[in-house]
Amino acid sequence: MAGQRHSELLLPMVQELLAEEGLALAEIDGFAFGAGPGSFTGLRIACGVAQGLALGTGKPVVGVPTLEAMAEVARLRYGATRVAAALDARMHEAYLAAYELDGARWRTVLEPMAVKPAAAPLPPGEGWLGAGPGFAAYPELRARLDSALTACREEILPTAVAIGILALPRFAAGEAVAARDAVPLYVRQRVALTAAERAAGARL
Repeated sequence: MAGQRHSELLLPMVQELLAEEGLALAEIDGFAFGAGPGSFTGLRIACGVAQGLALGTGKPVVGVPTLEAMAEVARLRYGATRVAAALDARMHEAYLAAYELDGARWRTVLEPMAVKPAAAPLPPGEGWLGAGPGFAAYPELRARLDSALTACREEILPTAVAIGILALPRFAAGEAVAARDAVPLYVRQRVALTAAERAAGARL
């Protein structure tokens, strides 16, 4: 958690980690990154750094959905097998997705979306763990999903460990792509209006 300093800190952290493990960058078999949804700037940094490292070594890349990584954190910490994950998307919306553990992998029940909290779709059935700060940012989201939730863990955030765990079966299944083909998962394609649109009274 570094505010606006990710671009400044990320590559030195990679170098430090490689040094700790006695590895050269060329020895890495592939690169994974948190693909989103999330902050546009953060996603571009994550994808761009992964692309740069992969391009320089000729290795493949896997993007892991941020909300799925949160589901994996919920599994690791609480043994959850059904997770509704939510982040604050700003502009009075939440990023929301739901995942159910199917063997060793997560099955997507609700695709990642940007949604008004009061209009969020309910995952089917009961026994879902709410995960992520989206529930803290929008109490109405928790109220909306209350009938499906057994508990809510607002502190859950995606971690590099979870992204690594989720990336491994994707690499094994041949789902990795070349560096040039790695893309963020934005969900919301626009976060601002042009001056002309604002003058005309347009709203996102």
